[in-house]
Amino acid sequence: MKTSDFDYDLPDALIARYPLARRDASRLLHVDAAISGFTDRLFAELPSFFRPGDLLVFNDTRVIKARLHGEKASGGKIEALVERVLGEHEALLFMRASKSPKPGAQIRFAGEIGCQVTGREGDLFRVAFDPARTVLEWLDQYGEIPLPPYIDRAVDADDDARYQTVYARNPGAVAAPTAGLHFDEAMLAAMHALGVETAFVTLHVGAGTFQPVRAETLAEHVMHTERYAIPAETVAAVAAARQRGGRICAVGTTSLRALESAARSGVLQAGEGETDLFITPGYRFNVVERLLTNFHLPKSTLLMLVSAFGGTVLLRQAYAHAVAQQYRFFSYGDAMLIERLD
Repeated sequence: MKTSDFDYDLPDALIARYPLARRDASRLLHVDAAISGFTDRLFAELPSFFRPGDLLVFNDTRVIKARLHGEKASGGKIEALVERVLGEHEALLFMRASKSPKPGAQIRFAGEIGCQVTGREGDLFRVAFDPARTVLEWLDQYGEIPLPPYIDRAVDADDDARYQTVYARNPGAVAAPTAGLHFDEAMLAAMHALGVETAFVTLHVGAGTFQPVRAETLAEHVMHTERYAIPAETVAAVAAARQRGGRICAVGTTSLRALESAARSGVLQAGEGETDLFITPGYRFNVVERLLTNFHLPKSTLLMLVSAFGGTVLLRQAYAHAVAQQYRFFSYGDAMLIERLD
């Protein structure tokens, strides 16, 4: 398939640059592959799509304050984004500067954090941080929430809370699992009262999630890798839901990728690993039957994933409908509930 098959025109005004006042106040487009149709609903109506015994699987990663500003020893300015924390005192960073720093270069971030570039890994710089604190401690005090580039504004006080799910607990992501941003405590309680079970996976979302596919065909694209973990309790919850006839719903493409990555053998297995799973039309899903997700960037791997899940033609029609009906797009935007194409 061609990358151009997954392009669409989006008016700039439909990019949601701020969250709504309430997490659950967004719209919801229900996309049902079984009837090749879709309907306009509200996210607050989400419980009406579920029944007792269903299972919601959430990604409990926590967004770290991954953006840093600093300067080289020469005085040159640097903007950096932590892509991955490698250990207590080392991380991989994207860095933007007038001249790329070389191994051995000294950098000071926020006027306080002494760092040294120790090597390169492709587009990323391996950086050793001042061992007086851990990388996460430095970031928590001096870093900035890394809003996606399309939001195109400065971070404000609300973003620290709103660009984070209410159930986030495992720090490591540099982008939020955005489908989960719609849930507040009241919605979680309503689903629980209905008899819907919940389980968690962890996938630390990387900055690569925002990168468009630049290859002409999907077969030429090299997928970025992300870390994930599947607890034994989640494997048991999926098995129990299937036994009682419940449906498995992934909250977000990251939850789906974690589950499907751990089930490549056909059987879901607990454990940790790295995934470069690239889901494109024709993929056979082993675990997930329903997907709650936001609207994704043109030519992105995530748009290809949801097209594989709900059907390329139907998803193209659904996106065109969402544009015509002025849905809000991307991280702070509206949601879709997609029933899988079998």
